Amino acid sequence: MGLVETILVVFGVIAIAYAAAQFKLLDERVGDGLSDFVFVVAAPLLLFRTMVTADFHGAAPWQLWISYFIGVVVAWIASDLAIKVLFGRDNRAGVVAGVSGAFSNLVFLGMPLMLGVFGQGGFAILSLIVAVHMPIMMAASITLHEFALRRDGVFDGETHLSAVVASFFKSLLRNPFVIGILAGWLWRLTGLRMPVVADSLIQTLASVAGPVALFAMGMGLKKFGVSGHIAASLVMSSIKLLLMPAVVLAAALLIGLPPFTAKIAVTAAALPAGVNSYLIATRFGTGQALASNSMVMATALSALTLAFWVSVVTHIFG
Repeated sequence: MGLVETILVVFGVIAIAYAAAQFKLLDERVGDGLSDFVFVVAAPLLLFRTMVTADFHGAAPWQLWISYFIGVVVAWIASDLAIKVLFGRDNRAGVVAGVSGAFSNLVFLGMPLMLGVFGQGGFAILSLIVAVHMPIMMAASITLHEFALRRDGVFDGETHLSAVVASFFKSLLRNPFVIGILAGWLWRLTGLRMPVVADSLIQTLASVAGPVALFAMGMGLKKFGVSGHIAASLVMSSIKLLLMPAVVLAAALLIGLPPFTAKIAVTAAALPAGVNSYLIATRFGTGQALASNSMVMATALSALTLAFWVSVVTHIFG
């Protein structure tokens, strides 16, 4: 399929799932169950198999990571300043805005999109970003929130930093994505061949990760909905969908990222924020409506902006 057809299919699945939830053809718990299946089983197995079998096309991870996270930093700072300066929110809301403007939906939307547009090679490059994305973004969110609590005068600092760090690493090491990635790299380092039956079993479960993730995402969008904070959410969405990929594109050109890798980096940066932004807001107890609205609005708008950015990088990098 071509670019337009792939994007139509991807967002078509999301729309069908949304309609199924909207008209109560499926119970809301179905979406939750599908999300759990993708998060705990299918996506970790897909990441595991990718780490074991992928040819990363000579990708330079450090150059890729630097290019991508320059975009993250710029988008995060812009979102934080926008919500505080333009809308008068506090520092805690600034952290949530930063997450909403910089935390790409690399798994539920990124995986099927990359597989559809760029194939297995594109997904392999995406996996290099996924491998460090969540740990870095979670660590940044927790750290900045701790500072925000103190700056807002809500928290006087009794909790020791060591306890915060320990809690973060415990959560990280229990994360199925992290487990799948680490297990894949460990198996790859052994040089052992994957048994045929085990590989077929893993591939069978992993192969449904993309469409199931899209369906779960569509049902989730109905659950989160849009309620208020429209102007702020539009600003966060614009930063995420337009500013961040533009910065990553500039960084990729400046650093000299290989063309194929650069295309994946920019496309990944152009993805909308996912449910993690809402979950982080819920955990922090502030900005839930802002995160939910930004996620839903950015996802809808990304049907157009993703087509634009993929066309741009194809024109520039071939």
